[in-house]
Amino acid sequence: QVQLVESGGGSVQAGGSLRLSCAASRHAISTMCMGWFRQAPGQERVGVARLNSYDPPIYADSVKGRFTISGDSANGMLYLQMNSLKPEDSAMYYCAAGYFPCRLELDEYTYWGQGIQVTVSS
Repeated sequence: QVQLVESGGGSVQAGGSLRLSCAASRHAISTMCMGWFRQAPGQERVGVARLNSYDPPIYADSVKGRFTISGDSANGMLYLQMNSLKPEDSAMYYCAAGYFPCRLELDEYTYWGQGIQVTVSS
């Protein structure tokens, strides 16, 4: 069982930055696929970024060049640095962990956090 707890969400104006954190475990960060997903009201949950210890990070096209996923295996933490935020980035953001192989598909991830709200105003 992997417990995931997100923090760091909130409200920001367009063009601003936020950093999301996900408390996981050293084992999860070091050995599993870790991802960030988001879900806007009335829309499906979609992948934002994926990190693991063996492959380069991958990002959704909509966030490339603006978001950066990173991990701190010593402390069991996953991060998502979000810069140049846009109103369309507003959503509930979820941290997720899964087993290899995985990219950014929902069904590849087994464990989910409770989610945290990010709101970007224009």
